[in-house]
Amino acid sequence: MACCACEFHPAAVRPGDVDLGGIPIPSLSSPPDFIITGADDAAFTVLLAHGAGGPMDSASMTAAAAALAGVGFRVARFEFGYMAARRTSGLRKPPPRAETLKAEYLAAIAALHAESPLIIGGKSMGGRVASMVADALHAEKSILGLLCLGYPFHPPEKPESLRTAHLVHLQTPTLICQGTRDPFGSRDEVAGYDLSTRIKMLWLEDGDHDLKPRKKISGHSAADHLQTMAEDAMQWAKSIDR
Repeated sequence: MACCACEFHPAAVRPGDVDLGGIPIPSLSSPPDFIITGADDAAFTVLLAHGAGGPMDSASMTAAAAALAGVGFRVARFEFGYMAARRTSGLRKPPPRAETLKAEYLAAIAALHAESPLIIGGKSMGGRVASMVADALHAEKSILGLLCLGYPFHPPEKPESLRTAHLVHLQTPTLICQGTRDPFGSRDEVAGYDLSTRIKMLWLEDGDHDLKPRKKISGHSAADHLQTMAEDAMQWAKSIDR
């Protein structure tokens, strides 16, 4: 896997002065900062939000960003306000409901000013929030697609509490990369869900919620699965009609 330098990019947008594809962007007291991985002239930009419990520079987010950059994406990571506040307060407050974070995701898109076709997404909850705003943005041609790394189809050990209602009629081209033993939605469980035909599933054998397999059981390493994820994501991105 190619090594890719990371850069820290403070956001330059002024709160309240952006309208994204006809969708008003809310005023935020402090626009998000970004970690950028990959070449400036990449063919596609991927914006990734973190999961509920881990920051944008967690080991899993950093490894996923490096894998995507290694195949030619430019990857931007950002944090929702509650996660950024943990860095300064030291307090680990529980995350807010995913639905309440949509405005922050839209503000991050506006602040990023992507110069190449934009794919939005994230790990776990970050991908779920992106999926909630994707169709409005895709209809306005503000994004190319949606990339979810370990989608939280349901809470662990609560398979009856599905988070899939909005995925039934999703119109945005979507790639969900999922471990076959993910406790938030395994291959056997997801096979029975009613999902949009615009959603493509990439199943990574024996992968958990971080896409990590047990090498003795699967014969694959975490690096193997991330490389497969990145390569499949690039093929998928190139196949999307524009």
